[in-house]
Amino acid sequence: MESAQTVCSLVLSLRAKEKIKVRQPLQKIMIPIDNQQQKEEIEAVSDLIKHEVNIKEIELLEDASDILVKQIKPNFKTLGPKFGRDMKLIASAVAGFGADDIKNIEQNGQLDIKIGEKSVTLGLEDVEITSQDIEGWLVANEGALTVALDVTINEDLRKEGIARELVNRIQNLRKDSGFEVTDRIDVQLQKDDQIVEAVSSNEAYIKSETLTEELQIMDTLNNGIEIVFDDVNTKLFIQKH
Repeated sequence: MESAQTVCSLVLSLRAKEKIKVRQPLQKIMIPIDNQQQKEEIEAVSDLIKHEVNIKEIELLEDASDILVKQIKPNFKTLGPKFGRDMKLIASAVAGFGADDIKNIEQNGQLDIKIGEKSVTLGLEDVEITSQDIEGWLVANEGALTVALDVTINEDLRKEGIARELVNRIQNLRKDSGFEVTDRIDVQLQKDDQIVEAVSSNEAYIKSETLTEELQIMDTLNNGIEIVFDDVNTKLFIQKH
């Protein structure tokens, strides 16, 4: 469960960074895995993660070296108090770490290095590890866990995002209108190019989620409430079936 919380937190932070709301579905996240136990932990909660952050797929990468490039730098806040005069030498050594060194300290939580005649042990808290973004993706990490989020929104995802927003607005209007949870309704929407495409592709989903019997798109709608979001500008009217 802790893995699920960390993955969800990272994905939600990336969504916020890119200003992509959670109701907008995204296609995939990639997660590099270090061992079989981590793989099994994430697989056990994959459905929960997909539901919480609204993504379609989770791809677990056993070797992400060709995809995710990690960078490391010293954390002077911990190095100074811990190593004193040796801090600069240790910082220089950390700056020279390669991919294998980064992987070792992430997996083991510590790494032994030689500074002159001394052997010192660095903890994960003594370094800051980040991942470079890939084109079309955003990358974030916490401790040894890294998540890459595909932020490309294709036409199907865009239409589904509009449909999910419509479902939310219809549900809110049902509640505001005092309808019972089990009431079947009829829905009318004022014509908008974005609405026509989204409803055409997701009509069954919208009807199922909102208990809608009839869903009509009208050229003009005199009644109802105005709805504006993203590039959509329409009106919504509902009544009991």
